Amino acid sequence: MIAVVDSGSGNLRSVAKALERVGGTPTVTSDPDVVRRADRVVVPGQGAFRDTMAGLTRGGLDEAVREAIAAGKPYLGICLGLQVLFEESEEHGPVRGLGLLPGRVVRFVASPGLKVPHMGWNQVTVCSGEPLWRGLPDPAHVYFVHSYYAVPDDENLTALRTDYGGPVCAAVRKDNLFATQFHPEKSGDVGLGLLANFVSA
Repeated sequence: MIAVVDSGSGNLRSVAKALERVGGTPTVTSDPDVVRRADRVVVPGQGAFRDTMAGLTRGGLDEAVREAIAAGKPYLGICLGLQVLFEESEEHGPVRGLGLLPGRVVRFVASPGLKVPHMGWNQVTVCSGEPLWRGLPDPAHVYFVHSYYAVPDDENLTALRTDYGGPVCAAVRKDNLFATQFHPEKSGDVGLGLLANFVSA
């Protein structure tokens, strides 16, 4: 069973449907015990960092997610599900994150030719051998919607990179934890391939 964590924000149904399409068995839940029992954990999110963190901490979902990751269960974060892994975000903040990865989340600086939010299809490249990118093209185009992005303290955490006014972390990897700034569920065949690899990992 794949727990799709409901923190009160995010495109939960579209993520769950995409996981079902590639053979997964998702359960959308805000119950920490369901998260603890799951074989895999997905944290999607849209909206504000502060609201997502509030939704995670209000019912103890934050601790359940930490425990699942510490237990070695495969974790997939999507958009805010990536950002909350870091120590803090400057969105409406600073606001503390889960603190599982060193670094912070910062806002794009708008400039001529660079619109904020970063919205639409953009190219990503693989930084190192990423198992969830197995069988997928490199580079590839995926779908982004965000005004803030993560800046890891350790560059080795960056699994995929894109360019938007400069290099931007598009995905992170640490052990059993993988998270994307882009939306696999909106990224066509490449996104479905990524989700299929996660389901079978």
